[in-house]
Amino acid sequence: MSEPQPDELRPVDLSDDGLPVLPDQTIDDTDHGWGEWRESDDDARLLEDRPPHW
Repeated sequence: MSEPQPDELRPVDLSDDGLPVLPDQTIDDTDHGWGEWRESDDDARLLEDRPPHW
């Protein structure tokens, strides 16, 4: 068997200090990241685009 390497002997702190390692969602995974700005309330547009037979 080979001797352990220095990295294998190094202590690793796995405590959770509250900082996220990676964000849940990146900016390029949003409408804003794709250059699209979405209004918070889309009801007015949907009612305006409603077909005449409704």
